[in-house]
Amino acid sequence: MYKLFYFPRNASWAPHMVLHHMKVEYELVLVDRKTNEQKSESYLKLNPTGRIPTLVDGDLSLFESAAICLHLCDQNPHANLIPAIGNPDRPKFHQWLAYLTTTLQPELMIYFYPAKHTTDTAGELAIVAAQESRVAEMYSFLDEALEGREFLIGSNVSVCDYFLFMLAHWGSGFSRPPLSYPNLGAYLRRLAKRETVKAVCAVEGTDLGAYN
Repeated sequence: MYKLFYFPRNASWAPHMVLHHMKVEYELVLVDRKTNEQKSESYLKLNPTGRIPTLVDGDLSLFESAAICLHLCDQNPHANLIPAIGNPDRPKFHQWLAYLTTTLQPELMIYFYPAKHTTDTAGELAIVAAQESRVAEMYSFLDEALEGREFLIGSNVSVCDYFLFMLAHWGSGFSRPPLSYPNLGAYLRRLAKRETVKAVCAVEGTDLGAYN
């Protein structure tokens, strides 16, 4: 059985949705960020980066959300959360997964943790403002990409959709939140109605009222 070490609405959120979607057996293990449990000696033995999430699969301990999801897809092809090799949608899957996890997500991390990116505490608010503007441009780009589309890739939900839902939700506090974009907002509202999203949000204590 898989073990996912998680904290609500952290980067473990997308792997949690993927596990639920796949209908596989898994156990959730809470890593309490409020007490810095991710820096504890026992957790660092599993994940030396001291970050969340970690997936334990037998003797394998795996970190990085995208790597976890790709591993799960390799082991559970029946779930159809990644286009098969040879499917013309597969290159676009890799493109969007890379964009979401190596472009959008790091920019959001700077927004949320400005103190880690400057030695001038007086400049932290300027970093936050600049990052909100940068991320808003990325949300606009995604909004355009979603025009006329139900999902980010192809005609079925994929790992990329779960990642985008997570990363869009993180921007809910922006002056122009993702739900306010015409295509992106409609897309997020559709995803919020999916059984997997509702079930995982119930477990993690995430209110979906704004998506109604």
